[in-house]
Amino acid sequence: IGSCHVKNRVVMTAMDTKHETENYIWSDETIGYYIERAKGGVGLIIPGICRVNDMGAASTFTQLAMSHDYHIAPMRVFADRIHAQGAKLCIQLHHPGRQGYASSINTLPVIIPIVDRFPKVLDVLFKCTPALLKLESMGICQSVQAPSKCELSNHGATRIHAMSKREIHNLQRDFINAAVRCKKAGVDAVELHGGHGYMIQQFLSPNTNLRTDEYGGSFDNRLRFVTEIIQGIRRECGPDYPLIVRLTADEMYDRIGKPGKGYGLEDGRRIAKRLEELGVDAINVTSACYDVYNSWLEPTSFEPGWRAYLAKAVKETVSIPVIAANFMRSPDQAEKQLEEGYQDFIGSARTFICDPYWVKKIEEGRPEDIKRCIGCLNCIKSFMENATVGKNGECALNPAVGREKELSELPHDGGGRRVVVAGAGPAGLMAAETLARRGFAVTVLEKAKKPGGQVNTAAECLLKDKLGWCVEDLMTSVKKLGVKVKTGAEADAETIAKLDPYAVVVATGGVPVVPRSIPGVGGKQVCTAPDIIHGRVKLKNQRVVVVGSGMTGLETSEILCRDGNQVTIIEMADDIAPGNWFQLTDDELERLRPEPVEFHTGRALTAILPDGVLTADNKTGKLYRFPADSVVLSMGVRPVNDLYIKLKALLPNVVCAGDAVRSGRIADAVHSGFAAAMSIR
Repeated sequence: IGSCHVKNRVVMTAMDTKHETENYIWSDETIGYYIERAKGGVGLIIPGICRVNDMGAASTFTQLAMSHDYHIAPMRVFADRIHAQGAKLCIQLHHPGRQGYASSINTLPVIIPIVDRFPKVLDVLFKCTPALLKLESMGICQSVQAPSKCELSNHGATRIHAMSKREIHNLQRDFINAAVRCKKAGVDAVELHGGHGYMIQQFLSPNTNLRTDEYGGSFDNRLRFVTEIIQGIRRECGPDYPLIVRLTADEMYDRIGKPGKGYGLEDGRRIAKRLEELGVDAINVTSACYDVYNSWLEPTSFEPGWRAYLAKAVKETVSIPVIAANFMRSPDQAEKQLEEGYQDFIGSARTFICDPYWVKKIEEGRPEDIKRCIGCLNCIKSFMENATVGKNGECALNPAVGREKELSELPHDGGGRRVVVAGAGPAGLMAAETLARRGFAVTVLEKAKKPGGQVNTAAECLLKDKLGWCVEDLMTSVKKLGVKVKTGAEADAETIAKLDPYAVVVATGGVPVVPRSIPGVGGKQVCTAPDIIHGRVKLKNQRVVVVGSGMTGLETSEILCRDGNQVTIIEMADDIAPGNWFQLTDDELERLRPEPVEFHTGRALTAILPDGVLTADNKTGKLYRFPADSVVLSMGVRPVNDLYIKLKALLPNVVCAGDAVRSGRIADAVHSGFAAAMSIR
């Protein structure tokens, strides 16, 4: 990449999961997070978004920054530590534009010196954040910068203003100065973030750049903002300092039913060619923006490599290296995309969040040991939720994320003592793996014929088979660690007590909620969502009421629609899929929208009738009847913990994990299993 030589073709692309310390530089935890990926064999590391300006360019209060000269020295320390592991470092320079948060505008210069002297002030700030975001949602806030007054983003500020030329020139200078600081700090390259709907892309797009001066209108004018930044970086840093642009090659509005909006691939190719002519050393191809979220940060249902055609189109247009993160999930996929000329560098973020040693495992000839990312989006969900309270994002399958310094090497203190794990779902298997790594002799008892628990149900849903990878990969791991997994083995209290274990982890999962208090719930026309998903009950060409609109309810409805049924979804909450991450809900609703489905929220199930259901409006109490030939209950999962209660009376060292404690997602089960295993001393 220009003058930067990378030891392999693997790039950890930017995705912010960890926050910095009070002075917005680097925490030991953040350094440990990236060092672990460098140790794992990644050739080039691009940390998450880096702020270039404190006045109006922050996405979080503790976002990484290169906005001042005092950031140079700590960045040099970080670069040296990355280099010591044989990897190269690129810093992604960023401004959110209309996708920023108004609460950060003009506040950081005031907050930083106070927090430096009184770190506890940051805790107060985070406590105030929910109230600030509430005010922002109401439009009671300052306006954020954007190229022009345009429509609001689906996710971001509620007030924006068109930048003055003075603001434009000042921001361009901020980008240039940040690049200069990176070079002084020994950073190997810088990347301008021109993707995902951030400021540079906003200038490129006719959807967000409605200016009528020299910075808007024509194709050339829309490129002027980034052109002058590139020219400034070349002028200040020299022609040999490696410069990458992360570019949305296609805004993909057509995927949400808005063809012709923004720019498409042909304009994306034109932009890439112009960037090459300006002297950019590589293009990091991406797609879409916050309005089309699932087209750049895909959920499980998308096929790996589905957007590789974008990278290939750009590679056929330019002669400089092309980097791309094409929902890459396997070594075979990565090698194929290189061999067939789709790209020059394999990019990914989530792959290496999930398994920091992905590259090393391939180099050592053991790809079967890779922990595969299942695309559950827990990383972005947890990051967005935790950002407001000063915590790092998490990975559903890797509990060590953000705690690498503490957890990269577990204590080997098991001493061969016997531990029994009851249940081989993700909680039980994660507990077994963790205990085996600590040196315990572990036996897993699973009453079903195959491991997996609730994951088996989720993975049976349409387009969700990748969810099953987590169980497959945990099984590979525990077997290599010498764990004995016995399926078809009922784990009762007496059997376990006879094994005389040092400790027991009860991860017996849960069962579907079937509220016996509701009249008619035992009718022959009533079944549960797992009955439909696993094919134990087949319904065709019927009127079906699905009670509950969580992910399982929506996925079940999708199966029912495929079989020709007319579906009515009843939800007690005021919103569809309450508590679900919006991307997962959007993904399901996009496929359900063309189907014969009716949604009714704010309705509580009161009775099941022979030919329908009776519901009550939560606010008025008014009763509504919906006709149905069959009723499918998707009302959640209740814990199965009788074994835990019995064992607590028999043995001294018993812990409970996963759905046996509380119903949750795969992430909850895995983290619960890990915590249970670490609690055993």
